Amino acid sequence: LTFQVGFSAADAVTGLKLVEEGVPKEHLALLAVPMVPLQIILPLVISKYTAGPQPLNTFYKAMPYRLLLGLEFAFLVWWAPKVKHEGGFPVYYYAVVVLSYALHQITLYSMYVAIMAFNAKVSDPLIGGTYMTLLNTVSNLGGNWPSTVALWLVDPLTVKECAGAQGHTCTTAAAAEV
Repeated sequence: LTFQVGFSAADAVTGLKLVEEGVPKEHLALLAVPMVPLQIILPLVISKYTAGPQPLNTFYKAMPYRLLLGLEFAFLVWWAPKVKHEGGFPVYYYAVVVLSYALHQITLYSMYVAIMAFNAKVSDPLIGGTYMTLLNTVSNLGGNWPSTVALWLVDPLTVKECAGAQGHTCTTAAAAEV
């Protein structure tokens, strides 16, 4: 129920912050297209490593890399306004974003396939589908509540600067609107 806490903010907020920094939503949506073949192939490749007696070893090995990718996502958001020019963003920025998302997909699928393999290993074959559904539900809850909390905390934790209003802090919604 808690394994997603470390990277829920990076997973849930990166796309929103990139859009906020000026990356067009349409371009981010198009960057998902090269991920489709990767998403098809990854479970097949990863399942070879999770089929043994300890399927969660893959999960544990992928976690530090996924945490580091959260830092890389923060760097991408910080870097966006620095490389933006009047015509948009350069091609190399999108290449770095695609590479980052591809590495993220590898770690994400490694963890997901490992959890599914573990659930399949510990579920009772007599009630198979029901038990697997229960374990999947608990796993999904563990993935959703940290993202909800991260999205809820984005606004209070975001540093805001008031342009042209000396002596004012933009900490409240009303002050930011003014």
